[in-house]
Amino acid sequence: TVRMWSCITDFFTYETTKSVVVKSWTIGIINRVVQLLIITYFVGWVFVYEKAYQVRDTAIESSVMTKVKGFGIYNDKVMDVADYVTPTQGASVFCIITKLITTENQVQGYCPESEKKYICTHDSNCTRHLNKPGSYGILTGKCVPFNATIKMCQIKGWCPAEIDTIKTTPMMEVENFTIFIKNSIRFPIFNYTKGNFLPTITGDYIKNCNFDMVNNTYCPIFRVGDVVRYAQQNFTKLADKGGVIGIKIGWMCDLDKSDDQCNPSYSFTRLDAMSQKNAVSPGYNFRFAKYYKMENGTDYRTLVKAYAIRFDVLVNGNAGKFNMIPTLINMVAAFTSVGVVSFTGYTTSAKVMDRSFFSN
Repeated sequence: TVRMWSCITDFFTYETTKSVVVKSWTIGIINRVVQLLIITYFVGWVFVYEKAYQVRDTAIESSVMTKVKGFGIYNDKVMDVADYVTPTQGASVFCIITKLITTENQVQGYCPESEKKYICTHDSNCTRHLNKPGSYGILTGKCVPFNATIKMCQIKGWCPAEIDTIKTTPMMEVENFTIFIKNSIRFPIFNYTKGNFLPTITGDYIKNCNFDMVNNTYCPIFRVGDVVRYAQQNFTKLADKGGVIGIKIGWMCDLDKSDDQCNPSYSFTRLDAMSQKNAVSPGYNFRFAKYYKMENGTDYRTLVKAYAIRFDVLVNGNAGKFNMIPTLINMVAAFTSVGVVSFTGYTTSAKVMDRSFFSN
């Protein structure tokens, strides 16, 4: 009982730290310098640069709508938006087709493969490919004539098989096409909404402006050639092989400032950088087909291999606003850090005095 009572009284005992004042220039200067460094860190880095007095919202909500304009000529045909843009919904990811390789009038049936690795002289050369997918259909194991001099393994599928090694010239007018980007964002914590159309923007300005990094930093219309150049790419090479370009929209907003200070910033980069250095599957291409029906009901199609520049519009950002709770937490942390240094300095000083006393 006595021990328990002693524990209770010890628990409710108030203790103070013993301080010893040492009149030493060396120790005093070190103590103040360390305190000054800690104060500078909290004021300069924590409060001014990191804005630790704010609550931050990084869960940005965003919607992006896009529209491409321009006319090009490919194989003596005038191409408009419906011909060269896919998908057609105006989403944040879209492709502008620069080059096409078409295989017309394909029907279901049997025909020879078209890739060199399927060259054969006898059926035995083809049977080893059975149960493996061919390049353009299901292999039958037969060796059939491809032309007057060459035989190829036979496939069952859409015939004739595609020949995608044909050299074609890209549609160079794409360089002058324009991309219209409409972006709306919301920071849910603060219920703050904004768009990349500034309040001062007018219809006449949109009709005549093109984005550039110096004079028209908030114009929502981007020339394809400028986007490629800002991404440090060569348009001719990109149009020939295809590629993926990222258009990044950054929203870094300090909501303690006026609303007109929260504006988007744009940056551009090549997202498929690996394909530039890799000889296997360089660039960006994809296939699609247009289907038709003959008078007798037989289906046929035109197969298209498209080389394209794909644009990904990526939105990121965060917003901050003053709040008392993080302010108090960081102020307490700052004062505590300064106090700990002072206490440590005084303790060290006391130890120095004790040694001096005992040595005497």
